[in-house]
Amino acid sequence: MELKLSRRGFGVLTASVALAALPGQSWAQIAGYANPQLLMEPEYLLGRVSATQSSRPKYEQDGIILIDIRPIDAFAAGHIPGALHLDPNAVVAGNSPVDGALKGLPELTGLLGATGVAADRRVVLYDDKGGFHAARMLWLLEYLGHRNVALLNGGWTAWDALAGEVSKNMRAYPAARFDAAASPRRQATADYILAQRDDANTIVIDVRPPELYQKGHIPWAINIPWSHNRTEDMRFKTAEQLQSHFEGFGVKHDRNIVLHCQTGLASAHSYVALRLLGYPRVRVYHRSWAEWGSDPSLPKAV
Repeated sequence: MELKLSRRGFGVLTASVALAALPGQSWAQIAGYANPQLLMEPEYLLGRVSATQSSRPKYEQDGIILIDIRPIDAFAAGHIPGALHLDPNAVVAGNSPVDGALKGLPELTGLLGATGVAADRRVVLYDDKGGFHAARMLWLLEYLGHRNVALLNGGWTAWDALAGEVSKNMRAYPAARFDAAASPRRQATADYILAQRDDANTIVIDVRPPELYQKGHIPWAINIPWSHNRTEDMRFKTAEQLQSHFEGFGVKHDRNIVLHCQTGLASAHSYVALRLLGYPRVRVYHRSWAEWGSDPSLPKAV
């Protein structure tokens, strides 16, 4: 008898076999990352989404809250059981002249607390954009001092490929007190970039596509597109692949690294990639080219 598997079925089979062959290890550990805790594999959740007697998913027993960062219509159409919803642009200031600029610290603190984020909870984030929005939230949480945070590797795309359980139940999580302790070493400003212009130990990386970089960029920035961080199935490449990629551009562990894109989304994805590799000094210029490109006083190259 010939056995035929759909692509989805094949994905479930190969993932299950891989993890079964390496008990007690996650793919993030197998892949050789210095900080594997920054990723959670969807295969782990496959056996942890069933409800307990309290009607809560089993993964909540591990202190995990899962946050779905997709538009509300996509979330309502189906999401990972137990996931909470946070709009992709909930953290963006509505009245800023700079596209994508973040809300002020009091607003962000209130928003995260209302979502249920607290110091003793592990926050796992996912979206359906290859980590675009989820990575910004990971960076933001680390910048605000929350250290126990991770991306669901591959996000909704990976969950769907594994035929993971889907729920349409809408729920809220008990509000918590979120105490922000902002870490300046995780954020860059235009003034910081200007001040480090002649510092040989600082590298500014523009992660936008080459065609946008060529239209205009910070004169001393190098172009390393963020899309090279991931595989075709939207998961992060292995540590060896990522390390080889960044080192090919001269990005070494002992450098101060500043990342920017257009509005602070793609740059956060490269932030996660470098954090996975253990780079200690990585900052995101979250106002990015939206600010720099529109300010006539700031230097530009084409």
